[in-house]
This record gives sequence, C-alpha cells and structure tokens, in this order.
Amino acid sequence: MSDAPKAPGTRKGLGFQPSLKGRALRLLSQREHSRAELERKLAPHEETPGELAKALDELQARDFINDGRAIESVVHRRASKLGAARVRQELAAKGLSGEAVAQAMEGLRDTELSRAQEVWRKKFGQPPADAHERARQMRFLITRGFAAEVVRRVVQGCDDE
Repeated sequence: MSDAPKAPGTRKGLGFQPSLKGRALRLLSQREHSRAELERKLAPHEETPGELAKALDELQARDFINDGRAIESVVHRRASKLGAARVRQELAAKGLSGEAVAQAMEGLRDTELSRAQEVWRKKFGQPPADAHERARQMRFLITRGFAAEVVRRVVQGCDDE
C-alpha cells in the first residue's frame, strides 16, 4: 500500500465525476457518435430523469452531435473493407436510419464490385484452385457483407478489369 496522502473523498468509486456533457464531449473527441449511441452509453450515468436529454440537446444545438457526420465517418472508415450490407448493419447498430443512410448505401452499391475486387486481391490474389478454395473465398467475401452476385463475379473472374 502506498503511504502517499489521499485527498478526502477519493476512495475508489468516489471523487471527481465528469458531467454528462463532459462525458459526451470526451466520447465525441474520440470519434463521431450518433445521438442514440450517446444515449445508450451515457444512460447509466444519468442521475436525474431528463438530465441526459437536456445535455444532448445542447450538444446537438451546437452541432457537436451530427448524425450526418456519424454516417460519413462510418462509411469512410469501413467501406474499403466491407460490403454495403455490413456497413448498413453497423449504421443500424449505431441507431442511424433514414434518408441519409439510404443515400450512403446507394453510393456504396455503385462501387461494390471494385471494393470487393480490392478486398479479394489483398486477401487471396489468385483464382481458387478447386471447389473447396472457391467456397472459402466466397464465404470470406459474403461475411464481409458483399452481395452474392458481386462475390460470384469476383471469385469466378467474370469482371472486366
């Protein structure tokens, strides 16, 4: 045990506790979060009903919370490695939906073949030698969220490079 003097009230679990707004700002400084995500993460720290909603309303009014930016962030970070279905799943898990998500998904579907080819090239680089290897490559791309038709085209080499 340490002999260093402790400040009063700094036992484990006590001491300085940041406000809900402070906690939200700390989370937002790390990456973009949707309002629904912040509500889920900060709900256990709410002491009085309505306090969390008020803090998030203030942050949203100042544009610290912006669901459009959260969508762009997820798409930018994940689209190079995942198909449209997986990106949509991640956006839904963050509580995002609506017109902005639909537009983002439309843009991803337009580039799905080229993104799948790049993921396949990095992982495998050569056509499958047998049916077992073909199934393995197809499973890999399907689990990444690429559409079945796109996966078939990439693995069978029906694409026009």
